[in-house]
Amino acid sequence: MNDDLRFGLDRAVQLPGPLALDSGATLAPVDIAYETYGTLDADAGNAILICHALTGDQYVASTHPVTGKDGWWVRMVGPGKPIDTDRYFVICANVIGSCLGSSGPATVNPATNEAWAMEFPVLTIADMVRAQAMLLDHLGIERLHSVVGGSMGGMQGISWTALYPERVKSAVIIASTAKHSAQNIAFHEVGRQAIMADPRWRGGAYYADEDPPVSGLAVARMAAHITYLSEEGLTEKFGRRLQDRDAKTFGFDADFQVESYLRHQGSTFTDRFDANSYLYITRAMDYFDLAEDHGGSLATAFTGSKARFCLISFDSDWLYPTAESRAIVHALNAAGAEASFVELSAPFGHDSFLLENAEMDRIVGGFLKSGDGK
Repeated sequence: MNDDLRFGLDRAVQLPGPLALDSGATLAPVDIAYETYGTLDADAGNAILICHALTGDQYVASTHPVTGKDGWWVRMVGPGKPIDTDRYFVICANVIGSCLGSSGPATVNPATNEAWAMEFPVLTIADMVRAQAMLLDHLGIERLHSVVGGSMGGMQGISWTALYPERVKSAVIIASTAKHSAQNIAFHEVGRQAIMADPRWRGGAYYADEDPPVSGLAVARMAAHITYLSEEGLTEKFGRRLQDRDAKTFGFDADFQVESYLRHQGSTFTDRFDANSYLYITRAMDYFDLAEDHGGSLATAFTGSKARFCLISFDSDWLYPTAESRAIVHALNAAGAEASFVELSAPFGHDSFLLENAEMDRIVGGFLKSGDGK
């Protein structure tokens, strides 16, 4: 067995490339950091690729090396769980452009022997998927049992079925979209401007001084985090309750619990994420429009795919509302693809896909098992 395929390993590989990017640039070499769980079958037929969201990483079901916390989807991935590592070999790779070991603005530019910073080429979701395909080639995996992803991970998932229709047996797309809306782009631009307005950003050249623009990145995270929640969830969790005080201060400290919560989310985020990576990944998401890449027809993107699809949305998600998933389903139906769809009720907004939901567990686990042996 390939040494890279042993159980539960935090791995990294440098592939020679070159990787041709949608911008016209090329990337070489290509560093990819990834984790694996479970055991690959002799015929390599039980591999599942999990694609992470904007601020996620490869530590889907294991301890994060920076925060010391459990992986972001540990409730879904593991022995006997919906994505069962006793049954499947699970791979999760850090997307290129990110900051947990894969090629990105914080990694070394071989031409200068210094961090790429803002000289790193601008990426697309399709570029991320092509890098993942290079990794699977390296691992000797020709066809995926399934590709699974929520949010930006879902964008990668449907892109896999369009770019590599013969390599994907099934896809689970959760709380996602086939294109970024004007509202999505607007929120991302607020975050990017917050980062670039921080004096410590210095045009992205902050690595040598080890003095990153943490204030701007924290504000970007705060603004984005609001979009991941719902009004119902915020009201239930915080309401207008004050934070560790009996009366308003009539100042600009965090009087309200929700203010304190957002400040905490912003400050802890800066410990594990790179500001330039945030710029690059949000831009890749903003450029995402799968129909645009196929003559303006979303159905055309799926005409070559023989994959089975399972789509899940949440009724409180206003970032990628149910209408976005329905648009994908309609395109799949028009293309003659096998697709199932369900909208689940949950009060937690877009983040619902990361949280406990017994119905989602049942749907995902059942869908994956129904494809075994096919």
